[in-house]
Amino acid sequence: MKKLIEVSEAIDFIKDGDTLLVGGFGMSGTPLTLIDAIAASDKKDLTVVSNNLGEVGRGLGKLLDAGCLKKAKGSYFTTNREAVRAWSEGELEIELIPQGTLAEAVRCGGAGIAGFYTKTAAGTQLAEGKEEKEFDGETYILERAIRGDVSIIKGLKADTFGNIVYDHTARNFNVAMATASDLVIAEVDEIVEVGEIPPKDVVTPHLFIDYVVLNKYVKKGGVYVEQ
Repeated sequence: MKKLIEVSEAIDFIKDGDTLLVGGFGMSGTPLTLIDAIAASDKKDLTVVSNNLGEVGRGLGKLLDAGCLKKAKGSYFTTNREAVRAWSEGELEIELIPQGTLAEAVRCGGAGIAGFYTKTAAGTQLAEGKEEKEFDGETYILERAIRGDVSIIKGLKADTFGNIVYDHTARNFNVAMATASDLVIAEVDEIVEVGEIPPKDVVTPHLFIDYVVLNKYVKKGGVYVEQ
């Protein structure tokens, strides 16, 4: 199966109304090239599951600016004041999920686990409408697993099979996101031949990766910038 494709081909796999799982934490480990292509397309009514919505005019902030988003699920939206403004004016739905709960919900989605009980958010507005259960005298709430139609993730390097390694902490949510969608597209800085990545260094095995695209950004001073 041919895994290395052009970004324009990758975007065709994303349909209006899809739920996208997007790796990254802040701007670290964010698939910027794929996001740019989605923003430049006519995709609409997308639900994005990610830790945050990038920054104003950067990363996932571009999808917001382009009008691609219907809803965002994540933990930390105040890095992008436009996301807060859009929510307050009724232009964007937001579902706030505690960060650890988000990570576990995506992990469960990839592991075939329907849901889990957690103490986090019990007794708060975030628990409203959710099933509660008592364990050892303490209240827990049921959180459902999260799965997506398409995951877009960012790796450092891939071999031609699609085995992925990450750049230090840029692995963040990418590893879990790679397991929890029907289709997974990885953006990487470099493609190497099979065998050039030592098996012990592989973090996401090729079986989880459907397609790979090359990153069109360059790193300067530890930060990705447009060429």
